[in-house]
Amino acid sequence: MNISTPSAQAIELLCQLIETPRISREETEAAQILFGHMKDVCKLDVRRHGNNLWAIAPHFSPQKPTLLLNAHIDTVKPVSGWKKDPWKATLEGDCLYGLGSNDDGASLVTLLYAFIELSGKQQPYNLVFLASAEEEVSGKDGIESVLSFLPHIDVAIVGEPTCMQPAIAEKGLMVLDVTAHGTSGHAAREEGDNAIYHAMDDMQWFRTHKWPLVSNFLGPVKMTVTIVNSGTQHNVIPDTCTFTVDIRSNECYTNHELYEKICTQVKGEVKARSFRLGSSHIAPDHPLVAKAVQMGRVPFGSPTLSDQALMPWPSLKMGPGDSRRSHTADEFIRISEIEEALQLYVEWLDGLKF
Repeated sequence: MNISTPSAQAIELLCQLIETPRISREETEAAQILFGHMKDVCKLDVRRHGNNLWAIAPHFSPQKPTLLLNAHIDTVKPVSGWKKDPWKATLEGDCLYGLGSNDDGASLVTLLYAFIELSGKQQPYNLVFLASAEEEVSGKDGIESVLSFLPHIDVAIVGEPTCMQPAIAEKGLMVLDVTAHGTSGHAAREEGDNAIYHAMDDMQWFRTHKWPLVSNFLGPVKMTVTIVNSGTQHNVIPDTCTFTVDIRSNECYTNHELYEKICTQVKGEVKARSFRLGSSHIAPDHPLVAKAVQMGRVPFGSPTLSDQALMPWPSLKMGPGDSRRSHTADEFIRISEIEEALQLYVEWLDGLKF
C-alpha cells in the first residue's frame, strides 16, 4: 500500500485509533492522537473542546452556506464472543478487524480525508469537520457541548455505516418510566388493589396503540415495553408496579407531542428520562439528496440513533461499512469500502451548490 495516498493515510490513522481504547467517556487518549494527526500530518488548524475536535476549511465566508461533516470518536465496550483481539488492528485480505473499525472509525477517517481534499480549493459552501465524543451514550460532553462553538451550520452529513447509501431520516428515542399505583393487601384475602393489573392495562395500550402519522421512510412510531418491576413477596398484593417503555419516534412527531398524548391515555404516572433525542430528517429534494440519487445512491430511513438526534439543522447519514456489523464480535471494515467511500464523498460534494 502506498502510504502517500489519502486512503492509505486514512487507513493508517484508523489502525492507530483501533489500538487506542476509546470507549464512550474514555476517549481522551484517542482524541489526543487524532488531534496530533490533524495538526501535524494534515496541517489543519484544529480546535478542541473536551474530547471533541473540529476544523474549519480556509476561505470561510458568512455569505456562503456551511456544510458540517461529522463522525464520532468513541466506541461501545467489546461484547463477548470476540475471537480476535478487539484492541488490535488485524488485516486479513480486504478486511480490517478491530473494535470501532466499522462504527465509527471508517467514517471518521474517511470524512477527515474527504474534508482535506475538498478544502484544497474554494467550494460554493463553507466546510467544517467535527469529530465528536460520547456519541454511543448520547453524552452531555459530546456533540451537544460543542454546538455553540461552531459557525452557523446549514446542513450536515453524519458519517455512520450505511453502505454509502443516504439515510435521509432517522428515528428518535424517548424512554419512559411508568408507575402504576394500587393498595397493598394479603394475597389470601379479597383485599388490596393490585398495581400489576393497572400496569397491565397501560402496557396493553402501549402494545396496541397505532399512531396515525406514518413516515414514508421511517414507518410508524414504535413503542415497546422492555422492563417490568413489581412486588416484594408472593403473598403480598403489590401497591406499585413500574415499567419502562422504549419509544422510537418518526419525524411526524416531536417527543414532547408523543409524551403529552401518552399522558392523557394511560392511568399510571409517566416520566420521560429525556426529550432531547428527536427524530431527524432532510427534505428528499435537497440538493445533497438529489446529487446522491444522480450517483445511483438509494435514500432510506434508519432505525438506529446517531448524533443527528442532537443537531438542530437538516442532516443525513451516509458512510462506509454496514450497520449490521456494529456492536458485534469481530467487527470489521473492508479496505475497499474506505477507498470507495473517499472517492464517492469527493465526487458527491465537490462543487455542489445548495
